[in-house]
Amino acid sequence: MGWGGRTVTADVDRPESDEEARFVTMLYREYSRPLLAVVSRLNGGDRQRAEDSVQEVLVRAWRNRDKLDASAPLLPWLVTVARRLVIDEQRARSARPPEVGDEPLALLPTQDGIDALLRSVVVGDAIDALSESHREILIETFFRDRTVNQAADVLGIPAGTAKSRVYYALRALRVVLEERGVSA
Repeated sequence: MGWGGRTVTADVDRPESDEEARFVTMLYREYSRPLLAVVSRLNGGDRQRAEDSVQEVLVRAWRNRDKLDASAPLLPWLVTVARRLVIDEQRARSARPPEVGDEPLALLPTQDGIDALLRSVVVGDAIDALSESHREILIETFFRDRTVNQAADVLGIPAGTAKSRVYYALRALRVVLEERGVSA
């Protein structure tokens, strides 16, 4: 014979009779502390999760009281249910990523192109501030992707002069950018 009482449907979560109420009271009084100790040890000491698990185990015992043997000790069955419940919870947590709020997303940079646009405007203004010979050599070598020798041919100057202008144009560009608060 089971623990007695009427059959309870799955959608009812409270005792319907005095016998069911006594069974629930007995479950909680006798088994909540030992189960809490076992479940706390199984889940790594998380007290809140352990309390939730113990509550779930006791509810399962109450729902299955008709199937339990009244002459057999109840603690082994409760510990087995608790152990399986903890294992299922651990598997569920490891199967999905941890949930986080939206705060970390606010810190992620976005690819909206504003930074690149601002850089190009600042560099463009700085290049406009250079002398015409420095501006020409930088446009030919960096923006039109020509070698120094190719830029020298296009500008009609010797290759050595082109190399010297690239060197001094870059130095002048660095000074203009630093004056505008841009650092490397």
